[in-house]
Amino acid sequence: MTHPPYLSPGYRSTVLRAPSQPPVPFTFDPDAIELTSPVFGHHEVGPLDADLTRQHEAEPIGERIIVTGRVLDSGGRPVRGTLVELWQANAAGRYAHQGDQHPAPLDPNFTGAGRCLTDDEGRYRFVTIKPGAYPWRNHPNAWRPAHLHFSVFGTAFTQRLVTQMYFPGDPLMPFDPILRSIPDDAGRQRLVSSFDLDLTEPEWALGYSFDIVLGRTPMETP
Repeated sequence: MTHPPYLSPGYRSTVLRAPSQPPVPFTFDPDAIELTSPVFGHHEVGPLDADLTRQHEAEPIGERIIVTGRVLDSGGRPVRGTLVELWQANAAGRYAHQGDQHPAPLDPNFTGAGRCLTDDEGRYRFVTIKPGAYPWRNHPNAWRPAHLHFSVFGTAFTQRLVTQMYFPGDPLMPFDPILRSIPDDAGRQRLVSSFDLDLTEPEWALGYSFDIVLGRTPMETP
């Protein structure tokens, strides 16, 4: 699997973010890095952190969804007890962040951020609402498809992966420079979730499955 290039001209911000010089190799002690890295305790992940629809006084507006999957290593083994973080726009396509001035309504009952720990099978589960598309000024008439952002720490903080999850059948996907920066179709498809009728709960929420394989799931272009 080929990862996206650091410089992808269609994705304009990579022009400023991509390294202009080759990487400089250096030697480090992985154990020492882990000792000085941030840590978190399992007690810091609360029971409502994984349910973005119950974090406020009332439920947010939008289409309720369940998103679940497994975090696996490159050998297909579950990554247990790892921190999975999610952040997203609301149903109108706006983030609850001061940097987002898109003229779409904010939802006072939706912050758009959650986290959970994987279980013994490497499984995570979130309840949230489906995000809306939003304009992002990368090019004329540019709109991001509906997507969720994921951060996965693997077995250590130094193994952190940041990626995105798209929804099947979204008509904006073929026009998205971020998704198109992935050179092979198989890599792009790894970022598209699968609708799961068995996961769907009648009269309550649609279900989507999305596995994250460390070393195979394309990461966001920096």
